[in-house]
Amino acid sequence: MKLLTGKTALVTGAARGIGKAIALKLAQEGADVAFTDLVLSEATEQLEKELQACGVKAKGYASNAANFDDTQKVVSEIAKDFGRVDILVNNAGITKDGAVKRMTEEQWDAVIAVNLKSVFNFTKAIQPVMWKQAGGSIINMSSVVGVSGNANQANYAASKAGIIGLTKSVAKEFGVRGIRCNAIAPGFIETEMTAALPEEIRKSWIEKIPLRRGGTPADVAGVTVFLASDLSSYVSGQVINVCGAMNT
Repeated sequence: MKLLTGKTALVTGAARGIGKAIALKLAQEGADVAFTDLVLSEATEQLEKELQACGVKAKGYASNAANFDDTQKVVSEIAKDFGRVDILVNNAGITKDGAVKRMTEEQWDAVIAVNLKSVFNFTKAIQPVMWKQAGGSIINMSSVVGVSGNANQANYAASKAGIIGLTKSVAKEFGVRGIRCNAIAPGFIETEMTAALPEEIRKSWIEKIPLRRGGTPADVAGVTVFLASDLSSYVSGQVINVCGAMNT
């Protein structure tokens, strides 16, 4: 028996990287998967096919996660198409790094909107669905940067720290209906974004990690499956660092 058979998951920002790995892992464990990205593209079409190849129902949706009304519409459409939503993974996110003294208002607002407001938007939209079901698991993608901060990433750190506060508050509010809410705080994960960094910077990061390697999207996806499944039925309001002991 697969861990998520009979459940439906919604994953935001799933076209690539960590989001894609999560969507695929959830499908491999038997969950039907709805996923969103800013626009439907060749990448989303390919993911849809890969998910369906796991023997589950899967569909991609275009959605601007930072837009409140757009989020309400897409969640309503997904709930109608799939009948229920048991798992919400708030993964959509961007970076616009820079020192505070040079950071523009646009850089600040864009990161807060996509990274933090989107989590509120989808949590707000999914609440009546999960409330009616009297159960569900919400998993928010934070970062070790949200736990400890990082120079030249004030906007990103603030957005990811905000997600932690939101997670803990939602866990306290929604628990009465059997709805759990947790956050994952990945560390240095090997993705397209980190692969673009200069080799000396990548090496300096890895030297700070006790496990002496960068994490993989699959490492994050494995923890997501745990939090999505009944294995974690009494885990709520928590932040799990997936960082190879970099941030302890």
